[in-house]
Amino acid sequence: MAKPQPVHLEIDGRDVRITSPDKVFFPERGETKLDLVHHYLRVAEPIIRTMGGRPTLMQRFPDGADGKSFFQKRVPKGAPDWLQTTVVSTPNGTTSDAMVVADVAHLAWAVNMGCLGFHPWPLRADDPGTTDELRIDLDPSPGVDFPMLREAAHELRALFDELGIISFPKTTGNRGIHVYSRLQPGWDSYDVRAAAVIVARMLEERRPELITAAWWKEERGSRVFVDFNQNSPHKTVFGAWCVRPRVGGQVSTPFAWDELDDIEPDELTIPVVAERMETVGDPWATIDDEPQSITPLLERFEADLADGVGDAPWPPVYPKMPNEPPRVAPSRAKGADRS
Repeated sequence: MAKPQPVHLEIDGRDVRITSPDKVFFPERGETKLDLVHHYLRVAEPIIRTMGGRPTLMQRFPDGADGKSFFQKRVPKGAPDWLQTTVVSTPNGTTSDAMVVADVAHLAWAVNMGCLGFHPWPLRADDPGTTDELRIDLDPSPGVDFPMLREAAHELRALFDELGIISFPKTTGNRGIHVYSRLQPGWDSYDVRAAAVIVARMLEERRPELITAAWWKEERGSRVFVDFNQNSPHKTVFGAWCVRPRVGGQVSTPFAWDELDDIEPDELTIPVVAERMETVGDPWATIDDEPQSITPLLERFEADLADGVGDAPWPPVYPKMPNEPPRVAPSRAKGADRS
């Protein structure tokens, strides 16, 4: 059998070489590597609106969505000289050259390497000290179904409406919902995480039977967890318009708030999103029009500290933070107290 010939595509003025274009990446319907490139070409304008200029963590699946994977923060040797990169640093100071999504040619180049997961930072490469997105991750704990997530999302929208914060929802491409707000300049990732902690607490106060801000899994129960730590420094989330590494090729799909009750995330596959682009367009088209303030949330965070309510726990890879409670599961802490 003859070896498949590469395909050369001119994208954004670049010659992008796609090797093994017929390689199946999503076996449920048989979408190929080239099909995935064409998906990103179809959503070029909205995806660059959300990811453009951002350093991006790549998740590579050389054998397709049902194969093994690995995360790649550093751009590998041999990348084309036109590929834009920027230095990113972990909380412990480890640096790496990450790809910057300058245009769709960058996405196509990464797809050619088997990248089925794009995880952009909530900042721009030209202003790394400013975090310009608040990302609320409504995460399904065991026992939580999608109707419960919808209900939690309605509650989040109501809270944001009361605070005057404009927000934009999307599916995660899997079981959750992400809600973004584009932010005014002036805040870093520590500020934005503090704002997310308050969002989680306020939602739990409003609907404690449905929503939890509990970091420790043993305390969550069958409730929607608001994962505030997705806003911690150096954290990323799965990008809007990106195709999840699932055999069905589900897309992390932006939608309008008035669509919330009708959205079925497993149905939002590559061909369905192609049709949506023709009929619905980009529900996030205005995301850059009016950057939002998180001042009310930060004021509540400071008020909590003044009242003796400390910060929420941080993930274990971070150094101990000011005002953080003991970084130990409550059940272990009780055991230590008894001893």
